[in-house]
Amino acid sequence: MKILHIDSGREMRGGQWQALRLHRGLVERGHDSLLLARAETPLLEAARKMNLPCAELRVAKVGGLSKAFDFMHAHDAKSHMIGALLARVPLVVSRRVAFPIGESTVSRWKYRRPGLFLAVSRHVAEQLMKAGVDEPRIVVVYDGVPVPAEPADGSAILVPRSHDPQKGMPLAEQAARLAGVSVQISENLEADLRRARALLYLTRSEGLGSGILLGMAFGVTVIASDVGGVPELIEDGVNGILVENNAAAVAAALRRIALSPGKSALGQAARAAVIEHFTEAHMVEATLKAYARIQS
Repeated sequence: MKILHIDSGREMRGGQWQALRLHRGLVERGHDSLLLARAETPLLEAARKMNLPCAELRVAKVGGLSKAFDFMHAHDAKSHMIGALLARVPLVVSRRVAFPIGESTVSRWKYRRPGLFLAVSRHVAEQLMKAGVDEPRIVVVYDGVPVPAEPADGSAILVPRSHDPQKGMPLAEQAARLAGVSVQISENLEADLRRARALLYLTRSEGLGSGILLGMAFGVTVIASDVGGVPELIEDGVNGILVENNAAAVAAALRRIALSPGKSALGQAARAAVIEHFTEAHMVEATLKAYARIQS
């Protein structure tokens, strides 16, 4: 199978990590996979460091290049538009965000073009159907994350750093003050989770939450907003804690975990859930099954 991946993101966010992990998994399974990303971006540099087939994204050359592949896989909104305009082979689009799809003529045209959408959650799939995408063109493929050999062993309560207005870093800090607990703002979750016991992940809109999955993989207690696709990962009181987006509710959850330091049954259940359903291997295999649809 020959797949051309396109990602136009300038930062290394959840979608870029998933594109990289998928690309690596496909190459390891013997598929002819090429990743195009913007010059001097973390994604392109990461692919080069892993010695994965990759090249700088040059929009003018995408159409001609696509002819050498079975299909094109666009991993973000701008790449979706590039593929809709230029792909000379069937187009697959990953849809990760939870906000409603526009109703303009251009938007309707753009969403008619792909042969297949890979929705990151059932919630995102529902948003696509509400926008008029027919169900046979949608497959839910959950994110996959690496599972560390050992669970986390530390005391920090982490909050991911984000300046995205949809994310809840200010609310997390406000709730921590109200609860009388200290939180650590994390620039690098994968590194910091090793020394953590909890992850506070607040957001107003979320397709799924790959950062949540990473915390679960490390076996920490995840406190997350009860929005979007998040409840598809966390069952409240079973493998994590779901909260409303208000300071009092978040503070109550923080006090709850402050009273039970050490290993968490919620964290252990979360790690088990990732191992069973949300590893990188699960994500790659689910994507390959989805690709088979567009080839049939």
